[in-house]
Amino acid sequence: MILVNGAASSTLHNAARFSRIRTMNHLNYGTVSSSKPTQQHSLPDSDPEPAKPASGSETRVYTRKKRLKQEAFQPLEKDSCINTQKQLCRLPDIEEFAYKKNTRSSSSRRSTETSITVTSVKTAGNAPENWVKVLEGIRQMRSSEDAPVDSMGCDKAGSFLPPTERRFAVLLGALLSSQTKDEVNNAAIHRLHQNGLLTPEAVDKADESTLRELIYPVGFYTRKATYMKKIAKICLVKYNGDIPSSLDDLLALPGIGPKMAHLILHIAWNDVQGICVDTHVHRICNRLGWVSRPGTKQKTSSPEETRVALQQWLPKEEWVAINPLLVGFGQTICTPLRPRCETCSVTKLCPAAFKEASSPSSKLKKSKQSKEL
Repeated sequence: MILVNGAASSTLHNAARFSRIRTMNHLNYGTVSSSKPTQQHSLPDSDPEPAKPASGSETRVYTRKKRLKQEAFQPLEKDSCINTQKQLCRLPDIEEFAYKKNTRSSSSRRSTETSITVTSVKTAGNAPENWVKVLEGIRQMRSSEDAPVDSMGCDKAGSFLPPTERRFAVLLGALLSSQTKDEVNNAAIHRLHQNGLLTPEAVDKADESTLRELIYPVGFYTRKATYMKKIAKICLVKYNGDIPSSLDDLLALPGIGPKMAHLILHIAWNDVQGICVDTHVHRICNRLGWVSRPGTKQKTSSPEETRVALQQWLPKEEWVAINPLLVGFGQTICTPLRPRCETCSVTKLCPAAFKEASSPSSKLKKSKQSKEL
């Protein structure tokens, strides 16, 4: 009996010791391995009291929790989360990007063109030195009137027609003349006349494909055929078969710019409101030093800029004659490439004389002169 009680006492002692060891393990690692639920209680940062073995099947373990600094996050609304994810994940459409870019560039370009036309092209109004001598020299060189513009210019379009029909023919001739040589433009007008298509009624009824075939190979003939149909309709509806008689109304027509509008006013209505400046007039005026950007010696950058600068000093009685004079001079002598400076009589008064690529005949003449010397 005594041995049994001793064995039981030893067993109870060992169980209590095992319980303390297991409790200390829980305190060190913060984990509990028990088949029954365990309750955890957080204590402040003071030393924990040693756990006592609890009676019964439930064991309570006290663990120390580490305090973490957390930032306060505000909950996002559902819609904003969806929009944010779309912005981060979705690539922009090409059409949307191009539209925004084109809209912005076109608006800035429009404002720049307006400033050039209205305000930035202003000079002091002083005429360039020796301009009268230069103009007289060009007139003498052009006295033979052998340039294409002299026989096939827009002013010759429909010259045999009644006044109303001739005005419409002049309008079509000016429309087709853009980016087109006089010879090609004159031939296109002749083909339209042969097919009875020099009146707004006939053009309005004609097929656009027929117009394209007849005006080919003028520059941008496909687009110009479309413009012809639109212009014919406008002339019939708004002007009773005639053409507009004011600058603003002409500029409102599709495909008609300032150069064409002034030319049409000159020829069709004998109304002089400005100089007709095309690429020839623009190029020659800059070569002669007749025009420049305001406050600088830089060349003007467009025919319209040249027109406004030229009108600051050129007498109005010269506004009509200056166009065919310089156009013919640019077609025969002062050409865009390899100007024939050796045949020009005003080279001593021209700042650009012999400074651009000369023609082969000019180089040959220079070599002969050098050998003679």
